[in-house]
Amino acid sequence: GKPLKSYEIALGRQPEGPKRFQGDNKTPEGHYKIDARKENSAYHRALHISYPSQQDIAFAAAQKRPTGGAIMIHGLPNGMGSMGRLHLLRDWTAGCIAVTNSEIEELWRVVRNGTPIEIRP
Repeated sequence: GKPLKSYEIALGRQPEGPKRFQGDNKTPEGHYKIDARKENSAYHRALHISYPSQQDIAFAAAQKRPTGGAIMIHGLPNGMGSMGRLHLLRDWTAGCIAVTNSEIEELWRVVRNGTPIEIRP
């Protein structure tokens, strides 16, 4: 029930406020789970987040808009790992959570599918 570790992260390009719709460049906020992994991605490894939740789907449906998806915690774009922590200078993802390649390697090793996470920008 206690956080084990926290990370400095880069978020979606529009980080203020919760993710509501596809293409809003926001990162989901709240409680989710790691529900899948993607070893071969455009980024150095990726852990899929269980967004959208039923609440997210209901809100978007009421607005007649798509929720989007494919929200992940991932490393840096392939070939740009040497950027390291410089990626933290601005929020740059389309809604994902970016960490350094060494941090995603650590998360990949220790975080299992089904692990609950809380996203707090």
